[in-house]
Amino acid sequence: MSLTLTDQDETTLRIAAYGAVTLLAAAGAAGKPHKIATAGSIALNSATGQVGHVLATYPQGKELAGKSTAEIADRVLPALTAAMNLLNAQAPAEADNFRHTVLVAVEAAQARQGKPNPVTVELTRKITEALDAV
Repeated sequence: MSLTLTDQDETTLRIAAYGAVTLLAAAGAAGKPHKIATAGSIALNSATGQVGHVLATYPQGKELAGKSTAEIADRVLPALTAAMNLLNAQAPAEADNFRHTVLVAVEAAQARQGKPNPVTVELTRKITEALDAV
């Protein structure tokens, strides 16, 4: 089954995936947010399938900017759930692919940080919850 995605659908997927990495970078160890973001982004750019084609482009605009982690989370967590709902409705295999891709990116970002800190562990729990809230 192939996906039929609008430009807005693709933007939602990008905000969800890259936003998950952005959340971890925002809460990461001092001095290392760029390394966390880079590791997560590389994982997202390694995605395959139709999801991989969508995630090959970084989201445009200021969707991932924010003055606080809470402000970023207010956009990203609902986008994760919306992306899963959209993909589950059209192509459940791609929904699984998206979920796995995001979780691999989160794991890669955490690994780059070294030992996960309690903040990133909690954000990972929230990201996983948002992915599973379908």
